[in-house]
Amino acid sequence: MSRAVSHWPSSPTLPTRAGVGLKSCHFVEIFETTPDIGFFEIHAENYLVDGGPFHHYLTRIREHYPLSIHGVALSIGADAPLDIEHLQALKQLLDRYQPQSFSEHLAWSTHGDIFLNDLLPLPYTALTLQRVCEHIDQVQTHLQRRMLLENPATYVEFAESAMDEAHFISEVIRRTGCGLLLDVNNIHVSCANHGRDPHAYLRALPLDHVSEIHLAGFAEQADSLGAPLLIDSHGAPVSDAVWDLYADALSLTGPIATLIERDNDVPAFDVLLQEAAIADLQLQSISVATTSVGAT
Repeated sequence: MSRAVSHWPSSPTLPTRAGVGLKSCHFVEIFETTPDIGFFEIHAENYLVDGGPFHHYLTRIREHYPLSIHGVALSIGADAPLDIEHLQALKQLLDRYQPQSFSEHLAWSTHGDIFLNDLLPLPYTALTLQRVCEHIDQVQTHLQRRMLLENPATYVEFAESAMDEAHFISEVIRRTGCGLLLDVNNIHVSCANHGRDPHAYLRALPLDHVSEIHLAGFAEQADSLGAPLLIDSHGAPVSDAVWDLYADALSLTGPIATLIERDNDVPAFDVLLQEAAIADLQLQSISVATTSVGAT
């Protein structure tokens, strides 16, 4: 049976500002100009080597900025034991850079010794719930830190699911003590694909456990029947619908560190800074509103 762990060794939190993903094409510009940005995020799997240019620049950039490390390959939901070598490599990376945040996905990407370069959905059953909680307990115990679990973008659902996604996530957090990485774009994508109200889904999540927010762009396709299908592509600017949903989320959570994700068709760094500035304005606005309410 999984057990909730209410406290892990404390570490500084991310500032309540906007950050962007750290991309190798921007290393030199960031190092030379030290732009005004809240934090950077890296994908852990790009840094699971001892040295090289990625570590050269990250070490220097980390001296000036808070850091979020985002895992994409732990396969938390897999019907198999976690990869201990991968988990240990993650621990070494986290110990090396001491990030303010570490997160992973509610998904699976392994089958036997095969790694699938995708984040696949889970059936929301009691058995899956137990397995996910056991895996998160193992991760948090091994890393000796609280991890954040990201809500997924999905394109199909399992008929065998016995609970909805928000209930499943809430129960995982209750049992394990992990936090929530609230991906607002994933909410929009999943709810559009499954014909649900994204604002109702948002309100069903355990929002008091949110420690980081993700914003991203999506691609529009069509399924085999011609119905619209949104893809979590991270290859476009944040859409107006996602900005609106983000404003709704902040009205419920208060100001939370927010990442602009761009992993495909990565633009010039100034373009990412402009999107981060939009998020910063919303964060400042909600912060002022929250302070005003508190003062009254």
